[in-house]
Amino acid sequence: MITHRIAVVPGDGIGKEVIPEGIRVLEAVGRRFDIRFLWQEFPWSCEAYTETGRMMPEDGLKQLCRFDAIFLGAVGFPGVPDHISLWGLLIPIRRHMRQYINLRPVQMLRGMVSPLRNRTPKDIDFCIVRENNEGEYSEIGGRLYTGTDAEMVVQETVFTRKGVDRVLRYAFELARKRKTKHVTSATKSNGIIHTMPYWDERFNAIAREYPDIQTAQYHIDILTSHFVLHPDWFDVVVGSNLFGDILSDLGPAVAGSIGVAPSANLNPTREYPSMFEPVHGSAPDIAGKGIANPIAQIWSGAMMLEHLGHHEAAQAIEKTIANLLADTDLRTPDMGGKAMTAELGAAIAASV
Repeated sequence: MITHRIAVVPGDGIGKEVIPEGIRVLEAVGRRFDIRFLWQEFPWSCEAYTETGRMMPEDGLKQLCRFDAIFLGAVGFPGVPDHISLWGLLIPIRRHMRQYINLRPVQMLRGMVSPLRNRTPKDIDFCIVRENNEGEYSEIGGRLYTGTDAEMVVQETVFTRKGVDRVLRYAFELARKRKTKHVTSATKSNGIIHTMPYWDERFNAIAREYPDIQTAQYHIDILTSHFVLHPDWFDVVVGSNLFGDILSDLGPAVAGSIGVAPSANLNPTREYPSMFEPVHGSAPDIAGKGIANPIAQIWSGAMMLEHLGHHEAAQAIEKTIANLLADTDLRTPDMGGKAMTAELGAAIAASV
């Protein structure tokens, strides 16, 4: 039996509701494939911030380094500004652990209904590769003359060759394993004069190393239109921190529900643990109602298993999700059903 030590951070809002379902399914698949999990929960959240003034303890990152992976629910809740919650927990983990790849699959499964007319599962199946450590989300900047008419705010975007090249190479390597072997780059080099032309230069340079991969480049504004009008064009989409963030919310919405969208914050070198979380966030508007869709958290658990080397177990979870949506009418409200969070989680666990 293989044992993995997993740090669990339920966080805020519906994170506390979907995390137990993710664990329930992982325990079920673990029994089937002889995998044992040692879970340790960390109550780091906006609630903790209101009590202590910190999203996590000073040695929080050091504590997490002892684990094989991090299973996170959601971060953010009314009363704590989003930049406080994000920069107090999620972004420090991503950066300290060198989780420079954010991988977000976008897939319309059978049984899902896309808001796009006449689209079927064969039309929407792609991956977004988001640069996760630099880009537009830098800490470089500040304010001058705060509160006066002369107030000035500066926020710097940081691209490094190392940071850009490694995410682009990851995207091309991923494309080699996928259906059409195609990579699309998200850019805005017509309006952002330094960083985005540099991104384009590096994209073209890396593309020359992969003559077997087809490529396309679109400015972010028209790319969002193409996500809606032509989702079937895409296989692997790679973008900077900000562009990848935006696209990876739009993609699942086009597929039918952000409630099924998983993600992985990956350290490909495995020097530090990677972190797995749903894309949907804390959704405070439905928190406490027991109606959150647990599929994104459960699917993120499958991505965690894949990263830990358990391909068959990961595939078992993904196939169970797909079969349940295709063969039953069990749905949470975001997908037009009436099922509760625990009901859907239990059904997946029982079937896996």
